[in-house]
Amino acid sequence: MANDKPAEPASAAPTTPVHFEHSTGLGPLLSRLGVSLAISTYQAGKLITVGTFEQKLDLRFHQFEQAMGIARTPRGIAVGTKRQIWFLQGSAEVAPKIAPAGHYDVALLASHAHFTGPVMGHEMAQGDGELWFLNTLFSCVCTLKTDFHFVPRWRPPFVTALAAEDRCHLNGLAMENGRPRFVTVLGETDTPGGWRANKAAGGCLIDVSTGQVIVRGLSMPHSPRIHRGQILFLNSGYGQINRVDRASAATATVAELPGYTRGLDVHGQYAFVGLSRIRETSVFGGLPIAGRRTELRCGLAVVDLETGTTVATLLFHSGVEEIFEVKVLPGFRNPIISGPLPDTDGTETIWMVPRST
Repeated sequence: MANDKPAEPASAAPTTPVHFEHSTGLGPLLSRLGVSLAISTYQAGKLITVGTFEQKLDLRFHQFEQAMGIARTPRGIAVGTKRQIWFLQGSAEVAPKIAPAGHYDVALLASHAHFTGPVMGHEMAQGDGELWFLNTLFSCVCTLKTDFHFVPRWRPPFVTALAAEDRCHLNGLAMENGRPRFVTVLGETDTPGGWRANKAAGGCLIDVSTGQVIVRGLSMPHSPRIHRGQILFLNSGYGQINRVDRASAATATVAELPGYTRGLDVHGQYAFVGLSRIRETSVFGGLPIAGRRTELRCGLAVVDLETGTTVATLLFHSGVEEIFEVKVLPGFRNPIISGPLPDTDGTETIWMVPRST
């Protein structure tokens, strides 16, 4: 493991020092794949970028209120927060001019936000010409429209009304052919917070196209993804990556990891998985993984899906306790962000303006 960095990064909030360490192979792996990562943590309110320069890791921390879902958009990325979805426009022209010159290959600049209100927005994904996001408070899959806070497009068949009651804790979204295809919920329930009663075994995977439940009996599942014709998802209450065969609906465990698994992206043969410690609260109490509490870690694990082995890690020792989303950014080697709160980040504001004519 590379030694942790006890001093907080320049962009971390000064009252919350972040200590982390990483395996020596993480930087070369990201460099070889030609990707960087964006990681969100709503507990610490940060969006973390993990890039590389000369095969060495470069981590930066930026403040976003309760940062959760992240989506790659045609122009950059979108970041879901407590009350709004922020859109950050990517510029390969501005980035090389930012000191130190040549260090960054893309600048992601906060350009505008859509106010949704505190809807407990979870995962998001770019589809055919629009952004889809999970409105967990109202138990529905939504899109955005300028005149409205959100536009409900689908909800599980067992949810009988649009109400601000978090009836099933809709949380994970898998896209196929530009449309939502699978979602995860923590319970097939239709009452306010009803999923909490059987959170350890009431979760399920649902086919959006038919409304049918594909897999039941899951423990707080998250982050379904379609990969090479099969469905991957995180059986978070067990700290697992699971695979579902689409023809038979048979499930298998790909890997068991030392953390509450939440946040998953796949690039080639590698799964990038978020790991969290679990808190002593009513939400996490009674989960199967609680028996492994002392061994749980917070950070990122990179798993080879062909072997189920962990090939690289990034672990946070302080300042970050929970991970929500992990997003691979193909084609971005080392991004730099100018977010909505540069003063809090301790970074300078970066402007993008038209060229003079």
